[in-house]
Amino acid sequence: MGWVKRAMDRRLARALAMSTMAGGRRLMKRAGLQIALPAAVSAIVLFPAVRAEEAVSKRELQSKIAYCETCHGSSGRGFRGYSPIPRLAGQQVEYLKNQLQAFVERGRSSNIMYNVSHVLTPPMLTALATNFSELDPKPLGGAPKEFAAAGQKIFEAGIPESNIPPCASCHGPDAKGNGPFPRLAGQLDDYMFNKLTNWSKERGQNPAKPDTSAIMEPIAHSLTARQIRAVAAYVSNLE
Repeated sequence: MGWVKRAMDRRLARALAMSTMAGGRRLMKRAGLQIALPAAVSAIVLFPAVRAEEAVSKRELQSKIAYCETCHGSSGRGFRGYSPIPRLAGQQVEYLKNQLQAFVERGRSSNIMYNVSHVLTPPMLTALATNFSELDPKPLGGAPKEFAAAGQKIFEAGIPESNIPPCASCHGPDAKGNGPFPRLAGQLDDYMFNKLTNWSKERGQNPAKPDTSAIMEPIAHSLTARQIRAVAAYVSNLE
């Protein structure tokens, strides 16, 4: 009978050991969870996940920049072809993003720019706007200089008798813009003339999506063609 007792003792000891090991593993798992949970929360807070579709590769960006420059000229200086195409270089990021969105929402009328802008993802739109805002090539030039003096006066002082404020009050003293208000310095003069004389036909076309173009509408209507040419000639040669 002694061997039976010894066998039972060995089984009992083995069971106790296994129970102790299992309990230890459970404790370790609980402890690990307690340690891992705060670490996971910290990782979420400190290192937010970036979705794959939000990444813009350098190759993709350079391809889009090259595409834009086929119309807007080298370094986004602007281009005079069948019609004047605006300068993008040095433009305000917020303004560029707003205008691209306006094309998408049909607030600005241009079938060409609608086709270009509506396929841009928000990250690509931001990347393009940032890239062009950081460029600063020389103005393309070509504006009639004889109008520049009169244009400078309107830009700096406005036309009080016509209730037209100084352009500088929104576009800045150096015409480099501010947030939603665009840079005018270096912009093609004929492009500005075309836009200001056709403002109501091209801007604010979606009443459900009003934007800052509404600020310029009464001003554009109040300026004569000669005054518009003068202001455009002045700012187009500013660097």
